[in-house]
Amino acid sequence: MAEPILQVNDLVKHFPVRAGFPRRTVGHVRAVDGVSFDLNKGETLGVVGESGCGKSTLAQVLMRLEPPTSGTATFEGRDIFKMRGSELRKLRRDMQIVLQDPYTSLNPRRTVGDIVGEPFEIHPEVAPKGERRRKVQELLEVVGLNPEHIHRYPHQFSGGQRQRIGIARALALKPKVIVCDEPVSALDVSIQAQVMNLLGDLQDEFGLSYVFIAHDLGVVRHLSDRVAVMYLGKIAEVGTEDEIYEHPQHPYTQALLSAVPVPDPTLRGKREVIRLSGDVPSPANPPSGCRFRTRCWKAQDICAEKAPELEIRTGTHPAACHFAEEHPHVVA
Repeated sequence: MAEPILQVNDLVKHFPVRAGFPRRTVGHVRAVDGVSFDLNKGETLGVVGESGCGKSTLAQVLMRLEPPTSGTATFEGRDIFKMRGSELRKLRRDMQIVLQDPYTSLNPRRTVGDIVGEPFEIHPEVAPKGERRRKVQELLEVVGLNPEHIHRYPHQFSGGQRQRIGIARALALKPKVIVCDEPVSALDVSIQAQVMNLLGDLQDEFGLSYVFIAHDLGVVRHLSDRVAVMYLGKIAEVGTEDEIYEHPQHPYTQALLSAVPVPDPTLRGKREVIRLSGDVPSPANPPSGCRFRTRCWKAQDICAEKAPELEIRTGTHPAACHFAEEHPHVVA
């Protein structure tokens, strides 16, 4: 059995909505609403879904950038939301994040050497002062950049190179888990492939575990061991890469897969394209029962009355749908 390094149980993050004078809470945005999953050592868990489904909020809560409303998350058996002081400082070394936008995640007033070397200033026990320049150059070389460019500024690099700088910064403290919050969504397609290959090589070299967040199922497939599909703050389906892409159970997953471009022209006419009706409901006022029911072609009365549990109903992996079944027409 694989050993979990990160375990998340019933994680909830609600943001209050305030209005009036004096300001008072009139509702909540249910950004993350009961998410549970395990991340095993050396594994990549892909988290996919449309914009606004709660993926980035999940990343921020896991990194302690936002406090949770409720739920637990344990790293190597320790609850990360109860950590304080030196214990939390140690967690910062073991868990790092690569942010989405390489153009805003790097300080434009600092050189690349200062940016990548900043973790050593915060955690001086990792690298003595006299060794930091060498270590920064080694990190730049590891991510495919010229180590002699440590005196350059972020604006002197392309988008793909900037994201490599962000990855080098995340690697500086030798973390065990890296949360990648849509790290390639702002990049050109050809550059996306290079960054994805780099992340895969780094995982093999350093034994990293990834929570890889994206909205593109095609991007996630080539890096993920397992995939969790999110919709409106909840996980709709989770399974191995083959289970999700070859045998999707949830209607939302089936719709997402039908929208993935097929490079082989001989297969394009053989796949049914599923077009969803309506817009994504507001997370401040989600539908009763199943949150996907307002856009689902399978919806019946029970879908409005009872929220489906994430469990195995057919096939080999769990899906949160009362009428879960494989879709024979999806070609990934």
